[in-house]
Amino acid sequence: MPILAKIPKIWTRRHQESVTMRSFSLTDLSNKSGEVVEAAYSGPVDITRRGKRKFVLMTAEQYDHLRRANDPRRVYAAGETPPDIAALFEAEADRLAKGEGYDD
Repeated sequence: MPILAKIPKIWTRRHQESVTMRSFSLTDLSNKSGEVVEAAYSGPVDITRRGKRKFVLMTAEQYDHLRRANDPRRVYAAGETPPDIAALFEAEADRLAKGEGYDD
């Protein structure tokens, strides 16, 4: 079996193309940290323990991109909150101020 066939692959939604994901053991992370970190600059890296995938190492930029793309939650400053979200928040705050909703 070719060595590349043993490397897990991930699919990117945006490009719908296969990307080879490198894999290192926790021992490799300790002994070859420079190589592991360098690989993470190219894309996420699997970190395994006893042959099982346990962690994924990636750059902060890659992580932030994933968080923005998949997390529907958003944080707004008070003056920047969209009107529909502000109305929902205000209605719930009013309900709680009346003493309702605490037993839900």
